[in-house]
Amino acid sequence: MKLKKKSFFERLTGSISFDDDAEFLKDEEPAKPKTEVTITPVAKSRDDAPGWKEDEEQEGQLTVDVYQTVGEIVVQTMAAGCRPEDLTITITRDMITIKGRREENKTINDDDYFVRELYWGAFSRTILLPQEVEPDAAEAIERHGLLIIRIPKIDKSRKTTLKVKSL
Repeated sequence: MKLKKKSFFERLTGSISFDDDAEFLKDEEPAKPKTEVTITPVAKSRDDAPGWKEDEEQEGQLTVDVYQTVGEIVVQTMAAGCRPEDLTITITRDMITIKGRREENKTINDDDYFVRELYWGAFSRTILLPQEVEPDAAEAIERHGLLIIRIPKIDKSRKTTLKVKSL
């Protein structure tokens, strides 16, 4: 085998020319793929998609804003499309859970939709509060689809003096 002087590019990159390597390639077997590729057809509708039916029973999760003022913690969320009787709000000293349901307008045929992005069905959200609150004094107000929940903080520095009564 006659050695040919390497070009500048071959010396720079450390590559070899194909002509020099052709002799070795003749003896080698063609490479076999190590893994098989399986192509899964794309579902034409969400009813055809595997696992979609199971997802329908799951609850959606609300997006929320939670902030504090001097005396209260405020939770805001969009509850548009929900009637007040469809909402359940449960508050403990350190946690709040909001559950509800949005009913879909069933008069429109699925084939007539161009885009469907709104969430319909059951939803919930549980939020751990950063401070203890007084659940009995909380209030919830819905205005133009915005649900605002105001929960007073527990004042840990408040002191009460008790008088002892004699029986």
